[in-house]
Amino acid sequence: MIGEFAKQYLHDDLREAREAVLGKLDGLSEYDVRRPLTATGTNLLGLVKHLALWETRYLGEVFGRPFPEPLPRWDDTEARGRDFWATEQETRAEIVDRYRRAAAHSDATIAALPVDAPGHVPWWPRPDVLLFNVLVHVLTETTRHAGHADILREQLDGATSAPVRDREFWSERYAEIERVAKAAGS
Repeated sequence: MIGEFAKQYLHDDLREAREAVLGKLDGLSEYDVRRPLTATGTNLLGLVKHLALWETRYLGEVFGRPFPEPLPRWDDTEARGRDFWATEQETRAEIVDRYRRAAAHSDATIAALPVDAPGHVPWWPRPDVLLFNVLVHVLTETTRHAGHADILREQLDGATSAPVRDREFWSERYAEIERVAKAAGS
């Protein structure tokens, strides 16, 4: 009973986190969804591409339910990090559609297996896992990247999920926080 409740609870939160990530692309230009916004090149479309790849691994391969589309091998050192940005040949629509297909594949795995179904994550130090462990991990990673997406989107156009306030409020809040930070550093 508690196992099915936990599985459903985690799955519902994962669905919500996926939509939060995708929502950060809404209304942005191709340039803005792709442009590097950190020193390491983090960008919104790259986060979606990354989540699609790893969700297919964790909620597919790990449980013997491989994603039906080609993927780079998890241990391919040449491919490492390339999932964090979109090439010129990849469109936003393709990446978003892949993420939705990955989510549907994951949803099918979650629905088909009990929460204590065994899986194997060869790249983890303790590779023998349960669906519960992997659900927690994928939810954690998705919400982590949703937080990154929140900050990236705010950098781009000021859009936030914070309560709606006007620019004057945020300007004053920023000034107050800056003043306090400078005072603490003195």
